Amino acid sequence: MEFAAQLAETPIQVEVPKNDHHKGLISCQVACPVHTDARGYVRAIANGDFEQAYLIARGPNPFASICGRVCGAPCELSCRRGKIPLTDDDGSFVVMDRPIAIRALKRFVCESYGAEARPAGPLLEALRRHLPSVAGDAEEMAFYLRAAVQGTFVPAKGERVAIIGSGAAGLSAAHDLALLGFKPVVFELEPVAAGMLVVGVPEYRLPRELIRREVSVIEALGAEIRCHTKIGREVSFQSLREEFSAVIIAVGAKRPRSLGLPGEQGPGVFGGVDFLRAVALGESLPLGSDVIVIGGGNVAYDVARTVVRQAAYDTARTAARLPGTRRARLVSLETLEEMPADTVEILEGDEEGVERVSGWGPVAIRRAARGNVVGLEIKRCLRVYDEQRRFFPQFEEGNRQVLDCDTVLIAAGQAPDLSFLEQGGGDVEQFPPGWPKVDATTLMTTAKGVFVAGDLAHGTRLLIDAVASGKKAARSVYQHVTGRTLHPETLMSFVRLDRYQRERGFERIPRVELQALKPEERLRDPKALVEKCLGKEAAVREASRCLDCGVTPVFDGNRCILCGGCVDVCPTLCLKIVPLSSLNQAADLAELVKSQLGESADLANNSAILKDEDRCIRCALCVDRCPADAIAMERVSFRTEWRTT
Repeated sequence: MEFAAQLAETPIQVEVPKNDHHKGLISCQVACPVHTDARGYVRAIANGDFEQAYLIARGPNPFASICGRVCGAPCELSCRRGKIPLTDDDGSFVVMDRPIAIRALKRFVCESYGAEARPAGPLLEALRRHLPSVAGDAEEMAFYLRAAVQGTFVPAKGERVAIIGSGAAGLSAAHDLALLGFKPVVFELEPVAAGMLVVGVPEYRLPRELIRREVSVIEALGAEIRCHTKIGREVSFQSLREEFSAVIIAVGAKRPRSLGLPGEQGPGVFGGVDFLRAVALGESLPLGSDVIVIGGGNVAYDVARTVVRQAAYDTARTAARLPGTRRARLVSLETLEEMPADTVEILEGDEEGVERVSGWGPVAIRRAARGNVVGLEIKRCLRVYDEQRRFFPQFEEGNRQVLDCDTVLIAAGQAPDLSFLEQGGGDVEQFPPGWPKVDATTLMTTAKGVFVAGDLAHGTRLLIDAVASGKKAARSVYQHVTGRTLHPETLMSFVRLDRYQRERGFERIPRVELQALKPEERLRDPKALVEKCLGKEAAVREASRCLDCGVTPVFDGNRCILCGGCVDVCPTLCLKIVPLSSLNQAADLAELVKSQLGESADLANNSAILKDEDRCIRCALCVDRCPADAIAMERVSFRTEWRTT
């Protein structure tokens, strides 16, 4: 069946655009928790303006360089390029196109112009001067740095704010608090700053020097970081509340969640996060030669792949899985198709020797008479989620087996440790225990002046979600301490593009395949970076695939002669001309028709042009084809500025 015929059988869903629908066109920017103008920096790369691309990416995100390596990239999940159908020459549907490699493109520009490429001073000066040619939320960083001088908002007067935890959320809060005129002091339990970015993300994914450089920029803004400081031991929570104008708790969920299995307590069983921390800090953690990791997410794969690397390194840098070397198996409730881990994690894990035991759940950890681990008993999992996609595993009780092993690492969820609240935090309500009750709008707890950020604010999510919550907490602290409110103002601009052009053949360019080290090269050194950075030519080519969703064809109904030429030339069939009588007269659509044609309009003899935004590739063929000059390409941009009242 031809693709056009397939579309004809699909019911048409008609939606009348709202006043702010233009903002939603840029789906990648909307999907990003900090609203990074991904389209802006991707198009800047396509145009060869690499420094401009970095400044746009860095504007709202203090961890742009880190996100270029390990971000979960919700922008890519929402990328409209991934919703474009690809067809054969005969018009039959083949597959959906793939999204732009936005994260990899961010890494490309960061490696040349980010924290890894220049010291904090020159980097901050570039951001101060930054006036984006493509208006977007990239303006945010430069805005904060200039606005106090311009009188746009009134900064704080140097009040001190305590932040517990130097992970992505805590440091993002410190970053913005410094820009807002505060003196943030960050308390970190570990000997190094950056929390789980250092002790939870393996070095083969995220270089430690890069983390240090990103943190140095935040310190250059005025944030103070005190490592080796445990709240509740060196400093009491009560003293923080007394000495600081506000407190932000951003400790994250670092404590491994117990599964309550028989035999779980004792030697040979460790939390996956504890194992990653030990490796990151160079501490000794006794592993046997046959290791099982319980879990199916990215953390579980980080653990399993780190086990493989330690094995390879410990055996004189020979390949993993040779006779006598350490074995790493990953046991997950989910089948291969259901596993929450990223596909690239699974594929690279397979390449490195991680063995999968998918669709099985742990029952008990078996121990010998001496107490050492000798096996993991598992049972077949029939279903992980119920009909409402809630976690509700069901098992086949009669189908069990025992996997021989001498070490078990549990990576099936984490929880926070808020034991320090026993000293002065009694008014911080917790529900359930370990998770404070939080106002979703302000991120303030039930205790006045005590806020949260990161995992405590929204549960375990992506790195970029932690960044967003840290920034949100900083704005709430500003309001709490100063009594003034930061109001976001969305400024939109519309520009007609009379000479709009696209790269030749952009609609046929396939997504770039990211290159990685060969498995044997990865295992020679536990710190060897797996993913390679895009080269200049590949980056520009990939960026040219961007549909530039801020640009869209605009139709002038007064000039349109309904010839259908635009429909005929549309390569993705995103345009249709239909009689008004064939549309479902929803209230907003009926009201629009009446306002344009009057109460007694003959719907059968009047037509409408329908446009599917998800299928439009912004090729402008409709503009070229229109004989009445009724269509024009128009760019919409938006940016956010903050003003105080």
